[in-house]
Amino acid sequence: MEQTLMDKLTILADSAKYDVACTSSGASRTARAGILGSCYAPGCCHAFTADGRCVSLLKVLMTNCCAFDCSYCVNRKSNDIPRATFTPRELAELTVEFYRRNYIEGLFLSSAVLGTPDYTTERMLAALRLLRVEYRFGGYIHAKAIPGTSPELLQQLGYLADRLSVNVELPSEQSLNLLAPDKGRHSIFRPMKQIAVSGAQSKQELTVYRHAPKFAPAGQSTQMIVGASPETDYHILKLTEGMYQKYSLKRVFYSAYIPVAEDTRLPALDTKPPLLREHRLYQADWLLRFYQFKADEILDEANQSFNPYLDPKCNWAVQHYGLFPVDVNRAPFEMLLRVPGIGPKSARRIWHARKLSSLGLDELKRMGVVLKRAQYFITCKGFAGAHPGRGTAGRERITQALIDPNVFGGSCEQLSLFTPPAVDNLITQGVAPRAAMRMVREEAVQCLAKAL
Repeated sequence: MEQTLMDKLTILADSAKYDVACTSSGASRTARAGILGSCYAPGCCHAFTADGRCVSLLKVLMTNCCAFDCSYCVNRKSNDIPRATFTPRELAELTVEFYRRNYIEGLFLSSAVLGTPDYTTERMLAALRLLRVEYRFGGYIHAKAIPGTSPELLQQLGYLADRLSVNVELPSEQSLNLLAPDKGRHSIFRPMKQIAVSGAQSKQELTVYRHAPKFAPAGQSTQMIVGASPETDYHILKLTEGMYQKYSLKRVFYSAYIPVAEDTRLPALDTKPPLLREHRLYQADWLLRFYQFKADEILDEANQSFNPYLDPKCNWAVQHYGLFPVDVNRAPFEMLLRVPGIGPKSARRIWHARKLSSLGLDELKRMGVVLKRAQYFITCKGFAGAHPGRGTAGRERITQALIDPNVFGGSCEQLSLFTPPAVDNLITQGVAPRAAMRMVREEAVQCLAKAL
């Protein structure tokens, strides 16, 4: 039975929903005469950009007919699902028509492997050429590079797209060989290296000739699945740090494992997906990118999993409480970033403002410092600190004050979607939900205080 364009869109848009590695571009190509659309700091799917706009992308696959059999993927060849494939012309016209109706501001294009990686990439290139050349589309395009694509085709893709991404998917080669036997470590990291080198060369050429073609001006990103393989949080964080340093990635995305089919090689989840673990990885990722932390400072060989009750920054501060309190009027910038409740923007404001006058609590609050957490780690003008004391009793009190409310608060459950198993056990025993939460919280504080 022949499929309509709407049938294809329904199938291929739904097949793309598990790919989270799309985000604002960081490109700055503005609207010009004779060009359809612009690329000024756009984002994706109801994301807010730096200038306050809410924008969206058409997130779709070129095809979901796949020659690979990755066990974690809904589109793998052994899975019995409806299949569809866009022609390059159909995809280009669909994107332009959606843009003209003000539905989207750009395109996020990925694909399953139709035949071979090169053949799939050639079809993606044909669609992007139609958009850029025939339709003169100047909007944001994020293209997913297929592992195993030849360097020549990848180079062409980089000159048509604003951002490229190659999904790592699994944190170790052993897991990749087990769950995605058609992929290899080399087929993933080789294109990542090529994108990084070509992007750096393009930037150098632009300093000499401003009209030189731009290669993936918004950089590259990647995605890892969390919970489908046995790697620890420490292993994932070390891999993330290495990729940021070696491949100049803009973002690493983490996707909590969701079982899409039965497979003996995959873990059977009787509970919810590991969304709290995903949340903690994102928090640690921000510490690597913006707070000058190293992976070995957040986790180490002795502690390879995140603390479920404290976010990584608060956990580090409590473990290193001997370094505090710090005087915000004298502390170096690097130490200000280590204080819970002080972010990069607040630290920069403190750094500049304290050159003019001494800062007190009122000034810190106006600068955006979260005093509810910071008060236990700082001193300032007119404030000697709200320090709970030293030793086990002090650590217990500060842990009680800093414990992550997202773990227990029902109103915040959408953020972490984590309920300690002990709570469920108490409720089944007849304890009221509020009392169960309180009992587990007190037990968690005592355990953390002893561990710290």
